[in-house]
Amino acid sequence: MDLDVFVSAHRAEWDRLDALLRRRRRLDGAETDELVTLYQRTATHLSLIQSSAPDPQLTGRLSQLVARARGAVTGTRRASWRDVTRFLAHGFPAAVYRTRHWWVPTALLSTAVAALLGWWIGTHPEVQSSIAAPGELRELTRPGGQYETYYSSHPAASFAAQVWTNNAWAAALCLILGVFLGLPVIWILFQNMLNLGVGFGLMSSAGRLDTFLGLVLPHGLLELTAVFVAAGTGLRLGWTLIDPGPRTRRAALAEEGRAAIGMAIGLALILFVSGAIEGFVTPSGLPTWARIGIGVTAELAFLAYVYVVGGRAARAGETGDVEAAERSAAVPTAA
Repeated sequence: MDLDVFVSAHRAEWDRLDALLRRRRRLDGAETDELVTLYQRTATHLSLIQSSAPDPQLTGRLSQLVARARGAVTGTRRASWRDVTRFLAHGFPAAVYRTRHWWVPTALLSTAVAALLGWWIGTHPEVQSSIAAPGELRELTRPGGQYETYYSSHPAASFAAQVWTNNAWAAALCLILGVFLGLPVIWILFQNMLNLGVGFGLMSSAGRLDTFLGLVLPHGLLELTAVFVAAGTGLRLGWTLIDPGPRTRRAALAEEGRAAIGMAIGLALILFVSGAIEGFVTPSGLPTWARIGIGVTAELAFLAYVYVVGGRAARAGETGDVEAAERSAAVPTAA
């Protein structure tokens, strides 16, 4: 592309669009139609310049012009309860459903790693001695020891809030850091499985595995599922950087990144539920079967939400991205 010729051919259109934008509140019907047409043409011009003859100064000017025109054409829009309802009923479950091929294998592999670590620690006294002194291990695993009192050592409300904050932050990190080819996500996930494996191994070696599972399962099923979803989505985001598919890398990252941000909000709500269970149900005086039953019920409800509600929304074309009107205009990249 000869940039000088291109600019000379279309400068008048850009100047006309700028003039219309400066007085858009006084436009008649014909001028409004002209503004829309010029906006579409200028967006195409911007895309052509970016792909064929990128010029920073011209690109910057046209980007501002297109942004102003888009605001004038689409108008400003405030979030409403309709957006919240759409997000919870369609966007979030569809986004989780679409990433199931990533987070389900992540969950299975991570659980296997935690179980393997737990077995290794539980059957090797020398490994246990490297974790803590024998007296400290006994204090951790004895009846009424630190593993049991951990869940009741603070007021339930403040403990639930602390747990929710920590888990939501870990999930957000998995989603955000996924763009770095997923490597930080693997490390965060391993740390979580190592902590789980250590508890599993130490309590099983003390003959108190049933107590450990009774303390972990009520909240852990839903909590770990949320972490696995975040980790799987983060890994998917990292893979998108390597293989964006038929989309441009920029468009693919933008779409998946927006969906990931939405998932961070949705997972924060799910982790709020698991935090409430951990704060109020896990340390409660309910029988073990009842506490585990509450955890299993919460987990099954979430899976039904994803596979039934999310599956239906995904098959209807929902991706978890923002609505089309809120996205940047997609324009041709070649003449």
